[in-house]
Amino acid sequence: MSQDGWRKSSRSDGTENSNCVEARPAGTGFQVRDSKLGDDSPIFDLKTVDFTALLQQADR
Repeated sequence: MSQDGWRKSSRSDGTENSNCVEARPAGTGFQVRDSKLGDDSPIFDLKTVDFTALLQQADR
């Protein structure tokens, strides 16, 4: 986990052009951002139920 709490997907291959998101716990849910943009990425606040649904859809 990074210093500011962001975690990158374990499926990320680490290449510069990889399509990946980062997430961190926040309040009663999670925040999600584009890993390629880092600190310049917009941050999306998701409730836990919505974050779980996102993970389930991404796993398909």
